[in-house]
Amino acid sequence: MIVTDAWKPQVNGVVRTMEILGEDLTKLGHEVRYATPEGRFTVPMPTYPEIRLAIFPRKSLEAMIAEFQPTAIHIATEGTLGLSARSICLKRGIPFTTSFHTRFPEYVKARAPFIPISLPYAFLRWFHAPAKAMMVATPSLKAEMESHGFHNVKIWSRGVDVDQFRPIADATLPFPKPIWLCVGRVAVEKNLDAFLSLDLPGTKVIVGDGPAKAALEKKYPDAKFLGPKSGEDLSRAYAACDVFVFPSKTDTFGLVLLEALASGLPVAAYPVQGPLDVIGDAPVGVLDSDLKKACLGALEIAQKTSSNAPSPRAFALARSWRACTEQFLSNLP
Repeated sequence: MIVTDAWKPQVNGVVRTMEILGEDLTKLGHEVRYATPEGRFTVPMPTYPEIRLAIFPRKSLEAMIAEFQPTAIHIATEGTLGLSARSICLKRGIPFTTSFHTRFPEYVKARAPFIPISLPYAFLRWFHAPAKAMMVATPSLKAEMESHGFHNVKIWSRGVDVDQFRPIADATLPFPKPIWLCVGRVAVEKNLDAFLSLDLPGTKVIVGDGPAKAALEKKYPDAKFLGPKSGEDLSRAYAACDVFVFPSKTDTFGLVLLEALASGLPVAAYPVQGPLDVIGDAPVGVLDSDLKKACLGALEIAQKTSSNAPSPRAFALARSWRACTEQFLSNLP
C-alpha cells in the first residue's frame, strides 16, 4: 500500500514518482493499492491551494488496511494521510517505510522566515524516526539528512520513462527560438525570478501551475505561461524547446531534469544538490552560479548535438525506472 497526500490532479515529481512506482510494481507481479485524498473530504493546504488535505481520514484508512492486508506499507508524504498511516502502523505494530521528497523546512522558511528552521526539522525527525527505512533520492541528500539527525536513511533513486519523454521531430511551439523551458510548480521556492529576469534571446516558457503564476505573468509579460500539461502534451512541450532551465535551489532531486534530458534537451542550472546529483560533470548541461552563463553554455550544447543521437538522450537512457523500482523493493522490511 502506498499512502500519499500528493495525488492527481496535481502535476509534480512526487505524484509522477508514485504513479510510476505503482505501475512498475504491478508489472513485476505485485498488487498495489493507493491511499490518497481522492474520494475523501478535503481542504486546501495553506499557501498550496492545489494540494488538498484529507480531513479525519483515519477511520477509512484503517478499514482499507484491514481489508487489503498489505505486506508492505510505504508512506510517501507527511500530510494528514501520512500522519494517520503512521499512527495506525505504530498502534498495530506494522512495519512501514517512508520517503523524503520535499524540502519542507526550507519551504516553510521561504514563506514564513520568522519560523526557526529547526522546528520543521524536529517534526520531520519525529515523523520518520519509526520507519524501517527513510528513502531519499541521492547519496548527497542521504548524507545531509543524516547530518540533521535522521537514521535508517536509504537510497531510492529516480528514473525516467524514456518512451514517453523523447525527441519528437515535428514538435513545435509558435514562439521565436531559441526556446528556454522550465517545468514545475510555479511557486516562490522554485526561484523562477532568477530565470525569468535573465536577458536571453528567444522565448522563455513556463509549464506548470502554482500560487505565484498570476504575479509572475504580470511581472514578465514576454514569458509564455502554458499552464499544467501531462501525457503526450507534456512530452511535445519538452521536445519543442531548445534548453531546459532549472533555477531551483531547494529541490531534492528534480525529476524534470531527467525528463528534459530524455527529450534531448541540455540543462542549465545552479551547481546545487539535485542538478549536481543528476548531472554532475556530464557534458549534457552546464551548472554555474551565473545562471545566464549556464543557459548560454547549454544552448551551445544544443546547437552542437546531433539530432540522431543527442547526448542528453543517451545519458537519460541509462537511468531506467526498473532499476529504481528494484532498489525500492530492496529497502522494504
